[in-house]
Amino acid sequence: MFLYEANFASFVLAHGIASDVVAFRRVRMRGTPVQRGRELYATVRALRRFRFDLTIDLADSKTSRIIVRLVNAKTRVGYDPPEKPLRWLERQPANVLAKPFGFGGQHYLYRYLSPLEALGVELRAPVPMIEPLPLETARALALLDRHHLRRNAFIAVHAGASFRGRQWQPERFAMAIDEISRQTGLDFLLVGGPDERASAERIVAKAASPVVNVVGALSLATLLAVLGQARLFLGNESGPMHMAAAAAGTPVVGLFGLTDPAVWGPVGVASVTPRPSMPCECIARDLCRRPDPSKACCVWRLEVKAVVDAVLAILSHKVKDVEHAL
Repeated sequence: MFLYEANFASFVLAHGIASDVVAFRRVRMRGTPVQRGRELYATVRALRRFRFDLTIDLADSKTSRIIVRLVNAKTRVGYDPPEKPLRWLERQPANVLAKPFGFGGQHYLYRYLSPLEALGVELRAPVPMIEPLPLETARALALLDRHHLRRNAFIAVHAGASFRGRQWQPERFAMAIDEISRQTGLDFLLVGGPDERASAERIVAKAASPVVNVVGALSLATLLAVLGQARLFLGNESGPMHMAAAAAGTPVVGLFGLTDPAVWGPVGVASVTPRPSMPCECIARDLCRRPDPSKACCVWRLEVKAVVDAVLAILSHKVKDVEHAL
């Protein structure tokens, strides 16, 4: 059983990630006090019906700790220490404590795996893999045919991210696309969510090379199938980047700023994570909120040549050489 954001619940169930899901609406959890209270009450009420023996708190947040306390399973796994220190009124509801990073790993994936170590469960598959559904694969292939894209001969590009400061400039994406197209002859497919259409349109307008734009047109399940057909994924540090690598098994060039790729980079595939030199000379003081890497704009300093070199290194199987150079 998973507690999951409502927009992703159908994906989790359809791909067999969980046998059942209790869905919550994140927008209400972050809304007014009344909205938060109602959503929290509905979520806890739904969870308590299952009378759980065990809960695992992967979110490690104030809200998730409240939920764990109210569900009150006999065994409650949480992190010691939590990612953010507990406030003076808070208490850790967990009675089984997991290390911040289990199994000796430093990547954040091992934080999510750490509760298994705390429970004495053997780690058999450290890198996740999700098979696309046959229907979604058929839809993906039909989409490629409709846009005259060949399997394993196009690069999937994602220019969005959760915060503007994590989004490499659309103009630079366009320049990189043109140079990669000139040197390789590969096609390009822009992917992303509905709220990322503006960036995609700017890339299409600036690029001299043909670019297929399906931003906002694919479900999460179809996106997974499309990424599995790509030769390479090129994009910002984001959910689609991790989906391309860990779920679809597609090589990745992930663009990073202040966030450390050793902790948050793609796993399980050939990858390069170019990032500008550090410490960063801030170029967006009115927007940047360092030291929080989720609100820093360092990726804006990343040069087009570094990204093009990373893509060409992946395509020519010279990943180690370019990782060292970057």
